[in-house]
Amino acid sequence: MSVNFDFYRTFYYVGKYKNITAAAKALFVTQPTVTHAIQALERELNCSLFIRSQKGVSFTPEGAVFYRQIAAACETIFEAEQNLEAAKNLSEGLIAIGASETTLHHYLMPILADFRRNHPGIRLKLFNASTPAMLEEVLNGHMDFAVLVLNSGYCHDELLVTRLTDFQDIMIAGPEFSFLCGRTLSLKELSGLPLVSLEKNTLTRRHFENVFKDCDPLPEPDIELATTDLIVPVVENGLGIGLVPEPFARESLSGERVFRLTIKEPVPRREICLIQKKKTSPSIAGKAFIQYLLSDNR
Repeated sequence: MSVNFDFYRTFYYVGKYKNITAAAKALFVTQPTVTHAIQALERELNCSLFIRSQKGVSFTPEGAVFYRQIAAACETIFEAEQNLEAAKNLSEGLIAIGASETTLHHYLMPILADFRRNHPGIRLKLFNASTPAMLEEVLNGHMDFAVLVLNSGYCHDELLVTRLTDFQDIMIAGPEFSFLCGRTLSLKELSGLPLVSLEKNTLTRRHFENVFKDCDPLPEPDIELATTDLIVPVVENGLGIGLVPEPFARESLSGERVFRLTIKEPVPRREICLIQKKKTSPSIAGKAFIQYLLSDNR
């Protein structure tokens, strides 16, 4: 049988209200339309479903059994329709976003907060790990997308990379290294001093190594840290010289707890990028956030 779903919908409302008139009101149709649908369904099924009376309708025994299953199916479909409508209206939804420490602290946080104020029903699930780990999670489909710090020109056959903005890394030192203040220094000179960077297998550490790539031998940091936000406090306490994104050092620079070193060689700028897996389509909520992110960037 290939019964028109509208017949089942009509059967559901007639069974729910036990009244043709009430069902017609709920469906925004006329009473004859409801009557015709029920009759057509009974002919299609070759079975009586209702007993008519002046007070309304009641189920036949077969109709009562049939209704329990049809009601469960209809309510599941109606709920699915409501959920889809809510997603389309951005009144509910879930976005899984990967974000690096730098992008969260100095780029993404106010955008997330503003989006949440405008769409409070959408849940934002944030993941924070090393950049290589989050790139892998995007590839595996465990995140809708990620906003990460990447070296300029990064590309991947399976990933769509959209540049959002960029920033400059700077070398900073504490008062213990005041003899360096006001001097123009080469990276070779700095390589002989205690350096602070992130641990291996992070893109920030690879950037550090790229900056010092022409130094022979390549310097090994004296202190290796897990997160970028620890570099400035370590430098403030005189434990070494650090390469950090300028926004991370801004407060300490203004408070004169650290100072910026002048370097002869140019330090490459790094980019904050939106990372999506190619050949996939984000959810409606995900698309809305991406549009919001790109609009904010413009």
